[in-house]
Amino acid sequence: MKITAIKELGVEELAKKEQDMRKELFNLRFQKATGEIENPMRIRTLRKSIARVLTVMTEKTQKK
Repeated sequence: MKITAIKELGVEELAKKEQDMRKELFNLRFQKATGEIENPMRIRTLRKSIARVLTVMTEKTQKK
């Protein structure tokens, strides 16, 4: 997910997005363990997207 799209979201939306990404990451890790994963690079991009969301959430909560 691009940083510009992340910055447009509100704090509640960011929290929901983070939760969804963490669920997807869990499922991808499970697929990797069982050998069924189709795109292993998706794990890396998802981890980076979660970090971006957390960074923007921190920025927005500190501004208040």
